Amino acid sequence: MRILVTGGAGYIGSVITERLVERGDTPVVLDNFYQGHREALPAQVQLVQADLADLQALERVFRGGQMEAVMHLAAVSVVGDSVREPVRYYRENVGNLLPLLEAMERGGCRRMVFSSSAAVYGEPTEIPIGEECATRPVNPYGWTKLMGERVLSDAAAAGDGTGALRFVSLRYFNVAGATKASGEMHHPETHLIPRVLEAAAGERPHVELYGTDYPTPDGTCIRDYIHVVDLAEAHVLALDRTRSASGVYNLGNNRGYSVREVIQCASRVTGREIPVVNHPRRGGDPPQLIASHRKAAEELGWKPQRGLEEMIASAWEWRAAHPRGYLQ
Repeated sequence: MRILVTGGAGYIGSVITERLVERGDTPVVLDNFYQGHREALPAQVQLVQADLADLQALERVFRGGQMEAVMHLAAVSVVGDSVREPVRYYRENVGNLLPLLEAMERGGCRRMVFSSSAAVYGEPTEIPIGEECATRPVNPYGWTKLMGERVLSDAAAAGDGTGALRFVSLRYFNVAGATKASGEMHHPETHLIPRVLEAAAGERPHVELYGTDYPTPDGTCIRDYIHVVDLAEAHVLALDRTRSASGVYNLGNNRGYSVREVIQCASRVTGREIPVVNHPRRGGDPPQLIASHRKAAEELGWKPQRGLEEMIASAWEWRAAHPRGYLQ
């Protein structure tokens, strides 16, 4: 298949692109390099360096009706930034979805896998979280993802027969780990596991631990983590699902790891002490966020294969092989 991967030079997108190449597909990556890196992509992959707001670039991509599907990962995704810059987040994550869908329609491309987020649930009342749980985002980022899902649902309902859009939306929590070629590199880094590994490597003085008095076994927040390779596999299975149906699926390990467990596991994997500085709770951090993957298992045939230790070990190995990330 010939597949457009928006945001395909980013952390998750590059691993998905790598997986598509491995299975014999022809991915075309569209990326503006806000967070992406050309070096993260296999050399043979066609690259369109453009923003989704570039209507002429979109027209060129879909011209001739050769694009069969879209993996849509391009987005801005830092929760705190979304609170400070809500208009930007709605423009980038919702506004830019609209010309993409219009270009797809003109090009006869009717299949999409949408990178959503468990942020659509806000502070859930049920653990583990199933797809039937209420969607009540508590920040603009979560709202942009939920609004994107609504746009796709309405667009799919408006079609008929073979001309209808079919989409799969994937809601996931925290992603970690690496392949030999692709790893996580953000500036600034906001995710827990890479920050913990930076502390293990001596690149930051300590790890900040926000809240030690939660109603959890060790007093720290519990979150669901998924290996980036498991996530890429889910995207490929979701792409196959769009041949016949649309749907929304949670992706997670169906269990959680506390912040202390993550730090302790990283210390074992790296063989290094990791300094920790305790801080008060941050507002809006629920004690537990764990996803059920029952529906994904039943309908996509997907289950995660890799646990926390493998996530951390693969990320540490990638850092050792790329001490300056993609900058060298």
